[in-house]
Amino acid sequence: MFKTLLAQNELHTPTAPLAATLLRITLGVAFLAHGLLKVLVFTPAGTVAFFESQGFPGVTAYAVIFAEIAGGLALILGLHTRAVALGLVPVLVGAALVHLPNGWVFSNPGGGWEFPVFWIFANLVQALLGDGVFALRSPLASGNAR
Repeated sequence: MFKTLLAQNELHTPTAPLAATLLRITLGVAFLAHGLLKVLVFTPAGTVAFFESQGFPGVTAYAVIFAEIAGGLALILGLHTRAVALGLVPVLVGAALVHLPNGWVFSNPGGGWEFPVFWIFANLVQALLGDGVFALRSPLASGNAR
């Protein structure tokens, strides 16, 4: 089995659903944490002020907070995984644009852009993989393509 897991020429189909699940839950927890950070630490008013200082309309702060919290919960639960993962990409593109002037490394003052860009691609991978296992699939979803 170990040799099979190390094979690099094909997808290991028995473990792929678990891999999708681990990625889905990890992304969900990260989004939930970032959304709650904006509410509980920075406060909604502080988040609005930051967004406005970056040239975004203040109302987008509320949209991002909602997207991160609701999207994070949906990913954790496995509801509409593909759509949610894709729907969160614009939030991450905005974050990458904000951090672009700070350089590559996220530990730079103000944070760099590599983490949001990595997160964009992780979401795209999640959208391609689907729910994985242990997901509460929507009754609105049809077929087995998850």
